[in-house]
Amino acid sequence: MYLDYFGLKEFPFGITPDTEFYFSSGVSQEALNTLLVAAKTGEGFIKITGEVGTGKTMLCRKLMASLGPGFKVAYVPNPHIDPDSLFMEVATELGIAFDPGTHHKHQLLRALNERLLELNRQGQRVVICLDEAQAMPIETLEALRLLTNLETEKRKLVQVIIFGQPELEKKLNHPSIRQLKQRIAFDYCLSPMVGDEIDYYIHHRLQVAGHRGGRLFTRPALWLLKLRTKCVPRLVNIISHKALLSAFGKGHHQVTFGDVRAAVLDTTSIHPMQSIFSVWALLGMLLASLLWLVIEKGYLR
Repeated sequence: MYLDYFGLKEFPFGITPDTEFYFSSGVSQEALNTLLVAAKTGEGFIKITGEVGTGKTMLCRKLMASLGPGFKVAYVPNPHIDPDSLFMEVATELGIAFDPGTHHKHQLLRALNERLLELNRQGQRVVICLDEAQAMPIETLEALRLLTNLETEKRKLVQVIIFGQPELEKKLNHPSIRQLKQRIAFDYCLSPMVGDEIDYYIHHRLQVAGHRGGRLFTRPALWLLKLRTKCVPRLVNIISHKALLSAFGKGHHQVTFGDVRAAVLDTTSIHPMQSIFSVWALLGMLLASLLWLVIEKGYLR
């Protein structure tokens, strides 16, 4: 592959969230700061939404890595679970030993309450992080609300942070879980990167991956990358990886406009761009024809 060719130690544009590559854009850093402050208050639910590929899972993992020793985190990555499975998942994450075949729901809730009280006495705050919450059944979301009912006289025993796509908002408007929506104390929407952030994003990931040379992406390549990915991190990663492959295959020492164009044409998750280039080609032909007529008729003599 292209690692040695470009002086890299690892692939810089993987789509699996790796906090070593976390990039502190204006939007992501504001969201992280909001989460850290909200987690320390320990009140209500926190909701983070964003379109596909905007970095919700990366933000979730960065949060978990940033909370510190005073927090116990239960991470639930699978949203397709019923309430009982949710309780079991959280119990496992909190280190509760139980036999799934013999424990009933009320026994599990009692065990959870006892464990949460124990962690509270130890000065530990418990945070439950749920990813892709827009796909979670309504009854499971309601079960989450029941967990947040567990409290001492001074504060809640558990903080819940839900990450999801914009469709989550529609689900939370369901009448049966209106009480849950009322408990959302902090709400933040992740948006794509803006302005020149993508230039710094590309540079940052290349640096983390070991690149120490000069500019690897030409300015025209970056311009097209911004245009076609709309600065959505996942799409930027996909196109950048393919563009590096293209440059390597052609023997280029920089990623060019043509390499990014080839990467875009090879990516089905981005709208076909042939129409864009066909428009430019048509305009070029028209201008060439006009110039030929001008010269042929002698208008420039």
